[in-house]
Amino acid sequence: MKRATFMKGLIMTMALSCMSTLIWAQASPAATATGTVNGATISIKYSSPSVKGRVIWGGLVPYDKVWRAGANTATILETDKDIKVEGKVLPAGKYSVYALPTEKSWTIIFNSASGQWGINRDGSTTEDITKDVLRVTVTPAKSATMNERLVYNINNNGFVLSWENLDIPVSIK
Repeated sequence: MKRATFMKGLIMTMALSCMSTLIWAQASPAATATGTVNGATISIKYSSPSVKGRVIWGGLVPYDKVWRAGANTATILETDKDIKVEGKVLPAGKYSVYALPTEKSWTIIFNSASGQWGINRDGSTTEDITKDVLRVTVTPAKSATMNERLVYNINNNGFVLSWENLDIPVSIK
């Protein structure tokens, strides 16, 4: 009897643990955008947070402060060939992607460190400026539709980060 009660308790504890992990993981689920631009295969791995009625730009994501360009771990861009991002060469490789948004323009940062969590305990990003490989300036545009979830799309012109009411296009050649 004691053994059966113990086993039921153990199974219940494991089930609840799995369910809580699953629920937590779904808040900003992992996603991947993959595509080809001018012969280069590009993938962007990121976590996709939701708006959930929050003010995103200038609120959850403050202006004039480096942001991890997603949620959870740092967003990763990988390319199998050298590419030109906004006219500047980015060698083939794997990079963390950060952004420095302002109301009128954004700086997109490609950093050689990868695999780290996106923020430190104090809320600052994990970007190590000494490992920045490339910084480019882009202009955000109003989205045609409201995007509840952050999404990256790769197209023939490069990639676009879309969330809430903004699209942030990044040209790749």
